[in-house]
Amino acid sequence: MMGLLPAPRLPLDRLLPSSFPSLLASLSATQAEEAWSLEISFLWSCLFPPRIPEEISWDGICPSEGRFLDYLAHMEGQIWFLPRSLQLTSFQAYKLRVTHLYQLKQHNILASVGEDEEGINPLVKIWNLEKRDGGNPLCTRIFPAIPGTEPTVVSCLTVHENLNFMAIGFTDGSVTLNKGDITRDRHSKTQILHKGNYPVTGLAFRQAGKTTHLFVVTTENVQSYIVSGKDYPRVELDTHGCGLRCSALSDPSQDLQFIVAGDECVYLYQPDERGPCFAFEGHKLIAYWFRGYLVIVSRDRKVSPKSEFTSRDSQSSDKQILNIYDLCNKFIAYSTIFEDVVDVLAEWGSLYVLTRDGRVHALQEKDTQTKLEMLFKKNLFEMAINLAKSQHLDSDGLAQIFMQYGDHLYSKGNHDGAVQQYIRTIGKLEPSYVIRKFLDAQRIHNLTAYLQTLHRQSLANADHTTLLLNCYTKLKDSSRLEEFIKTKSESEVHFDVETAIKVLRQAGYYSHALYLAENHAHHEWYLKIQLEDIKNYQEALRYIGKLPFEQAESNMKRYGKTLMHHVPEQTTQLLKGLCTDYRPSPEGYGDREVPGCRANSEEFIPIFANNPRELKAFLEHMSEVQPDSPQGIYDTLLELRLQNWAHEKDPQVKEKLHAEAISLLKSGRFSNVFDKALVLCQMHDFQDGVLYLYEQGKLFQQIMHYHMQHEQYRQVIAVCERHGEQEPSLWEQALSYFARKEEDCKEYVAAVLKHIENKNLMPPLLVVQTLAHNSTATLSVIRDYLVQKLQKQSQQIAQDELRVRRYREETTRIRQEIQELKASPKIFQKTKCSICNSALELPSVHFLCGHSFHQHCFESYSESDADCPTCLPENRKVMDMIRAQEQKRDLHDQFQHQLKCSNDSFSVIADYFGRGVFNKLTLLTDPPTARLTPSLEVGLQRDLLMHSRRGT
Repeated sequence: MMGLLPAPRLPLDRLLPSSFPSLLASLSATQAEEAWSLEISFLWSCLFPPRIPEEISWDGICPSEGRFLDYLAHMEGQIWFLPRSLQLTSFQAYKLRVTHLYQLKQHNILASVGEDEEGINPLVKIWNLEKRDGGNPLCTRIFPAIPGTEPTVVSCLTVHENLNFMAIGFTDGSVTLNKGDITRDRHSKTQILHKGNYPVTGLAFRQAGKTTHLFVVTTENVQSYIVSGKDYPRVELDTHGCGLRCSALSDPSQDLQFIVAGDECVYLYQPDERGPCFAFEGHKLIAYWFRGYLVIVSRDRKVSPKSEFTSRDSQSSDKQILNIYDLCNKFIAYSTIFEDVVDVLAEWGSLYVLTRDGRVHALQEKDTQTKLEMLFKKNLFEMAINLAKSQHLDSDGLAQIFMQYGDHLYSKGNHDGAVQQYIRTIGKLEPSYVIRKFLDAQRIHNLTAYLQTLHRQSLANADHTTLLLNCYTKLKDSSRLEEFIKTKSESEVHFDVETAIKVLRQAGYYSHALYLAENHAHHEWYLKIQLEDIKNYQEALRYIGKLPFEQAESNMKRYGKTLMHHVPEQTTQLLKGLCTDYRPSPEGYGDREVPGCRANSEEFIPIFANNPRELKAFLEHMSEVQPDSPQGIYDTLLELRLQNWAHEKDPQVKEKLHAEAISLLKSGRFSNVFDKALVLCQMHDFQDGVLYLYEQGKLFQQIMHYHMQHEQYRQVIAVCERHGEQEPSLWEQALSYFARKEEDCKEYVAAVLKHIENKNLMPPLLVVQTLAHNSTATLSVIRDYLVQKLQKQSQQIAQDELRVRRYREETTRIRQEIQELKASPKIFQKTKCSICNSALELPSVHFLCGHSFHQHCFESYSESDADCPTCLPENRKVMDMIRAQEQKRDLHDQFQHQLKCSNDSFSVIADYFGRGVFNKLTLLTDPPTARLTPSLEVGLQRDLLMHSRRGT
C-alpha cells in the first residue's frame, strides 16, 4: 500500500510568463522557501496504487494515447487490454514488437505501429475494436509507415478525430500525412508533409471551424501546417523544441493551444504565433493535458540533457516530480514524487501514473466544494475565487466566497479591501449586513463606496439613498454629491429621486435639491423648497408658468394664496392666462403646439380673499375675454361692485359704480340665479337693482309694495299702467291702498276707478265698500264712476231684451216650419246645385232644409249620408252646445251629490278646483243672460235636427 508522498514546495510565483525568469533567479534560498508556502498541493488525492501483473515487463510497454486506459503495447508484438477491473487480456498484433498506439476518443478505432520482421520496417495497422476476426479485433488496414525508400524509425503518431487525417513523425525529421479515410486503402493518400534535420518529437491536430492545423515539434523547432487545404502552408513558430512526450494540445479553456514543455519554460502556441510561456524549472520528461490542468513530470535535479532516442540504460534513474498546474488560476494544484514514471494517462475521470515498479497510481480531483473549504482554511481567498470562476460556480456561490473574504479582511483591519469584496456581493448579500459593519464614523468612506456601487447597480432603496446622501453631507463632499445627483439622463439615475430631495432639503443643500427636483420633474418639491425654504416667490411663479396645464393648475390651487400675498400682480397675470388660453413658457415642460387649455376660473376666486383690487381686475378680465365664464365669476363680480358702491363716499365715483352694477345686472347673466342676485342687491340696499330684478322676475306685486312703502303715488299708478294687463289685481291693490290713505288722493283714486271701469275689473258694490274705509273719500269721487256704470248696465239690459224678443220670434217661425213639415208635403223647386251652382240634373239629392245637390257633388263633399253639407257646420255647433249643457247639468248634479254625502266637504271642493271646474269667474256687474226653459230649448233643437234630414 502506497500513501500520498510528501511533495516538494514549488513557489506559486513561478507560474509566470517568460518575461519574469530573471526576477525568480534573483530569489535567495530563504526567499524561495518563504514563497513555497503559497503552493497548493492538496486539490488532488492519490488513491491506492494497484499493481500490474508481473508477466508484463515495463521495459516492453508502450501505453496508448487515446480515449481509454485499456491498451498496452508489448515488446513481443501483443496489445494488452486493461479494463477498469484490471483483468488483463491481449491479442497478437505484430510478430516482433509494438512501438506506438493511438486510441481515438470519439471512435472505437485503434491505430498501431509495430514490426513483423527484423530490420527497420515499421507497419501501421488500423483496428476496429467493435468488430471481431477470430476473437481478435478486426484489422481494417495495413500499410508501411516509412516515407520514401530510406528506412527510419517512427518517433510519434497522431490521428484526427474525424478519421480523415493521420500524421506519423520519424527520427530523421520527416513527417508523413495520410489524408482521407484512414480505415481504407482506396480512400486514403499518403504523402510526405515535412522534412527536416531534427527528430520529430510531437504531433497534434487542431480543428478551428473548417480549417485543420497540424503542429509539428522537433528537438529544435516548432511549426504548424494547414492540412485542410491543398498547398499545406507552413508557419515556423519557434526555434525551441522539446523531447518525446513533452508536448500536448490543450482543451478549449486554453483556446486549444499547443503546449511544448522545454527545460526552461513551458510554451503555448497558436497556429500562427507563440502565446504565453511559464517558467517551470527542471528537465521535462512528460507533458500531458487533462481537464484544464497541465501535468508535467520532470527530474528533481538538473542533469545533462540526453536524447530520448538513446538507450534507457544510459539515462539517470533519479526521482521524478509530478506537478499538476492550473494555468488559468496560476497555482500548482498537486505535486508529488515518483520513481521512474513510465507514462501519465487519463481515463474514467481520473489521472493514472504508470511507474516502472509495476504500479498504476490513480490521481482523482477533489470536488469543488472540498477544494474551496481547504482554501478557506488557509485563508487563500483569491485563489478560491479564481478556482470558483474556472469551475463555473454560480453567482450565489461566488457571493458567499466574496463575503467570507470580506469578513476575513475586516477582521484583519483591512477595511478598504473588505469593502471591495463586499461590493462584489451586491445583489446576493443583504446590504444591511455590510452597512452595519461600517456605521462607525471612521468607516464612513468605506460605507460611501459601498453605497455608491449599490446605487450604480440600481439595487438601492430609499433608506440606502438617505444614508448615502447623509454620508456626503457629513463628509461635506460637494463634488461627489454633485457627481452623484447630476446624471446625464433619466436612465442613469440609480436612486430614488424623491428620497434624495428630502434628504438634501433637510441637510440644507437647497441648490442640489432644486437641481434634482427640476431635472426629474418633481414640481411639487421644487415649489416647496422655493416657497417654504428659499422664499423665492418670483422664481416659483416663473417655474409654474413653465409647467404643463394640469400641473400648473394644481400648483396654483395649492400655492396661489401664498403667491398672491407676496407677488399679487404677477400671480394675477398668470391666473388670467391659466383661465383663458394657457400655454407653457418657451423654456417650459409642456408642448406649446398643443391647443391651449383653460382652467375653471371660479375655483381660483378664494385665492383673492385679501386682494379685492386684483380680484376685481381678474373678474373683469374673465367677463370680457371669456363671456361664457362660470356663473360664480359674475356673482362674485356683482357682489364686489355692490360692496364698492355701498362703501364709496365720492358721489361721482359712486355714480360710476352704480352704472357698472346696473350694467352687469342687465347683461343677462343672472336669469338662472335670480334669487341670488336679488339677495345681493337687498343686502347692499341697491334699490334700483332690486326693482330691476323684480321687473325681470315679473314680481309686480313686490314692485307695487315697494312704491307703496315709499308712498310714491305716481310710481304706483305707473306700475299699474305698465303691468296691469299682465296682472289686473294691481288696480284693485292700488284702489285699496289709496282708500286707506287719509290724505287727499282723489286724483289717484279717480285714475284707478277709470281703469277699473274700462276693464270691468271690480263690481261697483265692491268698489263702494273699498272706498268706504277712506274718511276723506266723498260721493263725488265715485259719482262719475257710478253714473257711467249704471248707464252701461241699462244699455246692456236693453240689448238683452231686444235679443230675447228676436229669439222668441225666431222660435215661433221655426215651430211653424216644423209644423208645416209634419202636416204638408215638401216641394223641392231648386234648379241649381247648392255646391257647384250648375243646373240640377238627375240623379240628385234633396234635403228638407231646402238644399239640393248633384249626386256626384254630394258624394264628393258630404261627410255622411244623413247630413246636408251646407247646414252641417251650423248643426254641429248646435249639437255641441246641447252636449255641453247636458254635461254641465250632469257635473252639477254629481258635485251636489258628493258634497252632501262626503264627510269632508272642503276636500271635495278642493278637488273640483284642482280639476278646473270653477276656472271661469262671473263678475257681479255682468248682465243676466236670457235663459230659455231647458225643456223648451232641448225640444226645439231636437226638432230642428229631425226635420233637417235628407228627403227624397
